[in-house]
Amino acid sequence: MADRLMRVTAHTTLDLVDAVVTGQKFERETFAVLDATTDRKRPECVKLHLELDNMTETALPAHMEELQLTPEQARTLAADLEKHADTVEAAVEE
Repeated sequence: MADRLMRVTAHTTLDLVDAVVTGQKFERETFAVLDATTDRKRPECVKLHLELDNMTETALPAHMEELQLTPEQARTLAADLEKHADTVEAAVEE
């Protein structure tokens, strides 16, 4: 992966995770920031933000993706992540 150039200026759930940007005619490795949050006052959903490193990624303009999840959807995602994490850990231990 390229040098880590992304500037992280706020607290995030995961700083500088490996990411792959895939388009119709391109695929590039880059870095991203991933954050799970809710509004402090009157939260209505769980927000999952993904922001790609716009200092090295030139195929896309700077932007952030946001998913708005219900509590049930957030728990489903968390359970699925746990399951896949267990699968990866078991494979590495073999």
